[in-house]
Amino acid sequence: MGLLACKPAGSPIDQHHQLSLAKGALLADPEVYRRLVGRLVYLAATRPDLTYAIHVLSQFMQSPREEHWLAALKVVRYLKGTIGQGILLRAESSMHFSGWCDSDYAACPLTRRSLTSYIVQCGSSPIVWKTRKQDTVSRSTAEAEYRAMTEVTCELRWMKGILSEMGVDHAEPMMLLCDSKPALHIAANLVFHERTKHVEIDCHFIRDDIVCGLIKTKHVDTKEQLADIFTKGLGKKEFDAFLLKLGIANLYAPT
Repeated sequence: MGLLACKPAGSPIDQHHQLSLAKGALLADPEVYRRLVGRLVYLAATRPDLTYAIHVLSQFMQSPREEHWLAALKVVRYLKGTIGQGILLRAESSMHFSGWCDSDYAACPLTRRSLTSYIVQCGSSPIVWKTRKQDTVSRSTAEAEYRAMTEVTCELRWMKGILSEMGVDHAEPMMLLCDSKPALHIAANLVFHERTKHVEIDCHFIRDDIVCGLIKTKHVDTKEQLADIFTKGLGKKEFDAFLLKLGIANLYAPT
């Protein structure tokens, strides 16, 4: 494999690649794969653009196959082409916190569990991000999106507590941005809760925070949903556009 060849073209792993990872022969030396993915996991702390790819690769640590190894090498090639890429913490960023959340309904082809992803920004700089498979199977896209809203709300709550302990007064509501109108309607209208008793705890959890002014929800178009980069594989145009909006920059890129 030519690890130094190729400049990254979109996400390190795309959706088509993910669906083909369950095929092929078992890897002769699985420890090589485990060591490589283990090193990649550490990079996720400073490289949000690797979050989705690492989430996919880390699911096959027990019995990695040849396709898994090739996918991991694709991530390595992506890293070789973006050595100077990382988070840009801008000095002029405001102290306004916003949480973006998204889900990929029934994303796992084996368990049909949905994928939750979110990112919290301080001004225009990313400070917290995560991609994880949901604990239970969601019965609708609205339910999957609502569970994602619950996850980022917990993160925003924690952020509010940290600021309070540091003596920072943050009175304004934190913005929660979601691209699912049904999920936002459930959060804003108690009448909808009669039809969503299976997620009743999550409904009241978010609703209480809206009423007390901790968070404020807002609908965002799917094309502008920043958390989309943590939810699925994207093409080069969309991937690069989201990186720019996330405050991720390449130190070695020409100005």
